[in-house]
Amino acid sequence: MSTVVRLDTTLVNIPFAKPLGTAIHAMTSAGCVLVEIETDDGVVGQGYVFVINGDRLAAFDETIRGFRPFVVGRSVHETEGIWHSIWRAINPTGHKGITISALSAIDVACWDAASKLAGLPLYRMFGACREEIDTYASSGLWLTASVEELVTEAQAYLNQGFTAIKLRIGSDSPDTDVARVRAVREAVGDQISLLVDANQKFTTKEAIRLGRRLEEFGLGWIEEPVAAGDLAGQARVTAALDTPVASGETEYTRFGMQAMIDATSADILMPDLQRMGGYSEFRKAAAAAAANHVPVSSHFFTEHSLSLAGSLDNCISVEHIDWFAPLFNEDIELRAGKLQMPDRPGTGFTINPSAAAHFAAS
Repeated sequence: MSTVVRLDTTLVNIPFAKPLGTAIHAMTSAGCVLVEIETDDGVVGQGYVFVINGDRLAAFDETIRGFRPFVVGRSVHETEGIWHSIWRAINPTGHKGITISALSAIDVACWDAASKLAGLPLYRMFGACREEIDTYASSGLWLTASVEELVTEAQAYLNQGFTAIKLRIGSDSPDTDVARVRAVREAVGDQISLLVDANQKFTTKEAIRLGRRLEEFGLGWIEEPVAAGDLAGQARVTAALDTPVASGETEYTRFGMQAMIDATSADILMPDLQRMGGYSEFRKAAAAAAANHVPVSSHFFTEHSLSLAGSLDNCISVEHIDWFAPLFNEDIELRAGKLQMPDRPGTGFTINPSAAAHFAAS
């Protein structure tokens, strides 16, 4: 039966070495609620959600623990049943925000445990389609960095073996953004894929004007050029530029992805595992994208997103962010610019109890 007998949470807060900034974020740490379920077979499944700077961590924790009655006492293999039981229960509070994030962590933990019981890496249990996936370095090149720091960081990523990197733009002056992109492109050369992320900074006209100026640099994509909710405006940017537009990390569930597909608001969709509602819903969103010939690239959650990338044919890349690496016993493997699928049961990554204790949120 493999019945869930326990669901526990642990709160941690991982400080950054220095403050990081985008056009809309000021960040000093990543707070997480770690979720652990255990079955009567003694198998443990794990998931987590995160918040910038540890803000509202307690609210996420309380929501997750409030879902215990929908999980404990049920077979861990009933992932779809558990998911929809919670989905129906949160109707009065809404199908976006904290409720969906809480559902996500539980869904990931259930799938982790179920695939461990099967003795399979999760990407193989889903149905494997590849053993490695493209990635891009996304832990640096922030808007708060100077041009000199950007060049140094970009070279460091190349030395680590990355063949693609992402730079944040969104300065008050478009000339400044152009200069920063030019400096990084000249530093890394034309063979490295360079992506930029505007973090919703611009109006539609501003995004189009800047996007046209940036086309000489052969960018892989421009990410979130306008406000996430402005699907019509983003669609105009997408239509106006030769450079692909990527977006979607701020949308929730397959319904948010479908709205973007219907609006033709992006060339590449970027579902976020937490905002999608876990593996169960992410896969539905990716299927909707595939039905419309739209590629997806997962946002954040590098370790856990590999299980999706290894089993979704229309997934073109996984964002590499190192914020959560200190929590795990295992390391991500980067080889020739590609992330390797973990050949271990479950997600392939387990929380280190000592690390969780070290970063315990006060």
